[in-house]
Amino acid sequence: MHICFIEHWCSPYTMRFLMDILFEDKHILICEKPVGMSSEPNGSGNDIVTLASLYTGHTCFPIHRLDQTTGGAIVLAKTRDSSAKLSAMVQNRNVSKEYLAIVDGIPAEEHGTMQDLLFRDSHKNKSFVVTRMRTGVRNASLEYRLLSTTDTDSCGKISLVLIKLHTGRTHQIRVQFASREIPLLGDRKYGSRENRCTTALWSFRIHFKHPMTGEIINAVSFPKRTWPWTEFNADYPDI
Repeated sequence: MHICFIEHWCSPYTMRFLMDILFEDKHILICEKPVGMSSEPNGSGNDIVTLASLYTGHTCFPIHRLDQTTGGAIVLAKTRDSSAKLSAMVQNRNVSKEYLAIVDGIPAEEHGTMQDLLFRDSHKNKSFVVTRMRTGVRNASLEYRLLSTTDTDSCGKISLVLIKLHTGRTHQIRVQFASREIPLLGDRKYGSRENRCTTALWSFRIHFKHPMTGEIINAVSFPKRTWPWTEFNADYPDI
């Protein structure tokens, strides 16, 4: 990993950013998206695609998205060819994406699979677990492993979990855990009462076979040392 410095004029201010680069070649850029930054161009210039394009000197293409409150590893393509091939790999589930999350409470099982039907209400920008298939409903699946639990003075028992996505639905991790009454800490949209942090979700690891070179890519990003992640500094997976 290396860090680059970017100075970007965005009316009416000049904005300065540090970007952590996790992997880069002439086809692909994997970097660390900060919490609070959009993963898609939004017209403000304060998004990871614009910054990556400034850094590389040419247009980058987003391959997947992260919620604005989610930080961590994100993949961008540097060419249209690599963009098409990476997008097909994501569609065919040939890109492994793992997340770290802190949930309010303790999962009923130390490891398991969550399978649900999700309906997304685009007007509310919110997803819901439903009981039957109908128009707009999609299958959602993930597996998780409990890494650690601690009892805090301020918000009771919280747990660190490692999550591997099988599907990539909007707000999937957030709504699936919330539906089991263990919402992600700080995720007030899905039931958390904690207001001292944003949603405690981090894109931890992205693993895939490079579509152009065949190289095995394993990009890892650790959460910043801020609360509540500091409750679990010694409990991250051994990589």
